[in-house]
Amino acid sequence: MADPSNTPDDEKERIPAMQSLLDNHFLLLFIGVAMPAVFYIIWGIMEVVTVPIAQ
Repeated sequence: MADPSNTPDDEKERIPAMQSLLDNHFLLLFIGVAMPAVFYIIWGIMEVVTVPIAQ
């Protein structure tokens, strides 16, 4: 008879958070598109704010 203490249902391995992130291709695609867009928007706002006012 098999030892009941070593069944795979008893011990569930926890997947590390970084592995879950890197396994999700759509999330990586979203982050790869969203992050540059956010940085360029912030950069554009900073450029507009630093333009001197015409007299």
